Amino acid sequence: MQTLRVNGYDMAYLDIGYGQAGAPPLVCVHGSLCDFRIWSAVLGPLTRKHRVIAVSLRHFFPEHWDGVGDTYSIAQHVDDVIAFIERIEPRPIDLMGHSRGGHICFRVAQRRPDLLRKLILAEPGGELDATLDPNFKPGPSPLVARIAASAAVIARGDIDGGLEIFVDALEGPGAWKRLPAAPKQALRDNATTLIGQTRDQRPPFSKTDAEAIKTPTLFIGGAKTKGMLPLVLHTLAAHVEGSHTAMIEGATHPMFEQQPQRYSQIVLDFLEA
Repeated sequence: MQTLRVNGYDMAYLDIGYGQAGAPPLVCVHGSLCDFRIWSAVLGPLTRKHRVIAVSLRHFFPEHWDGVGDTYSIAQHVDDVIAFIERIEPRPIDLMGHSRGGHICFRVAQRRPDLLRKLILAEPGGELDATLDPNFKPGPSPLVARIAASAAVIARGDIDGGLEIFVDALEGPGAWKRLPAAPKQALRDNATTLIGQTRDQRPPFSKTDAEAIKTPTLFIGGAKTKGMLPLVLHTLAAHVEGSHTAMIEGATHPMFEQQPQRYSQIVLDFLEA
């Protein structure tokens, strides 16, 4: 593990592999309740051909944050990722994000396309506004409301109870109880970040946002993922000009943990095309 000082914060990251001479590094951005460890299952396949840099966003493991303060937000994390990429050589880089990290990478591509060669969004998290979703209703989405409920339980000190609400909302009833010990502990390590996420003020995706993405983009989804995530993925893909979409049969939201070889091959094929 290494750290890089960006915007007054020591961002932790893993820098693995060398890649081919002159090839851009692949920077990976994790989602909610995760950290750089979430990419472990695909690091082997990806680093055979690419230098992979997996970051831990501000306030995630290895930091143990208390949930206090206003320095946890989509805006802050986008600023941090941009500042981090500006320190990486060579550029432009390839950028990959999962879930909330996919949302962050999308916003990076909006603001600083000059930093990117290719963009990979694995079920980016977020909501669609009225320009993309005819069923849009103002106010918190069901997922945002569930995150708030989970965070409230975590803030009271019941970490496992709060995480059960969150995980079951994504993967279905009983998903938390079925998780092995190691993934459960990783979620516990980042549990308090959900408290910050309730103050995220994450803007919804708009048609204008999607049409502004000019970086060559790949969307990856799990064919069995439920809820809003598939709708967001396919809607954005339909409005990002020239984008590609790959669905992994039998997989849900943690697709690269469930089918690492298939996920890695999809990523490698896109990066090398």
